[in-house]
Amino acid sequence: MANPHRGEIEAELAGQRYTLCLTLGALAEIEHAYGGEDLIAIAERFERGKIGARDAIRLIGAGLRGAGHPVSDEDVAAMAVTGGAAGYLDIVIRLLKATFAAPGAG
Repeated sequence: MANPHRGEIEAELAGQRYTLCLTLGALAEIEHAYGGEDLIAIAERFERGKIGARDAIRLIGAGLRGAGHPVSDEDVAAMAVTGGAAGYLDIVIRLLKATFAAPGAG
């Protein structure tokens, strides 16, 4: 079960429930994927609504690996989600909110 106090969320991917968490290591992985951009620049990009399919794969993959699931981005790209593109975006948005929301914010 996901612990929201640790920035964890639950999501169903390919018919299976997973916990996702953007740990410090997962955040470093994301920075590396974006050519060393810092987290503020990456977050600002996403806040402007600039989230593509590749971004979703990277974020969901990093969140899964951060929670201990040994999956590759290629594995994530092949996982179906209920709701199609909107379902993937929902996971990404919930994961980013869980990671970056101020304590006590809803």
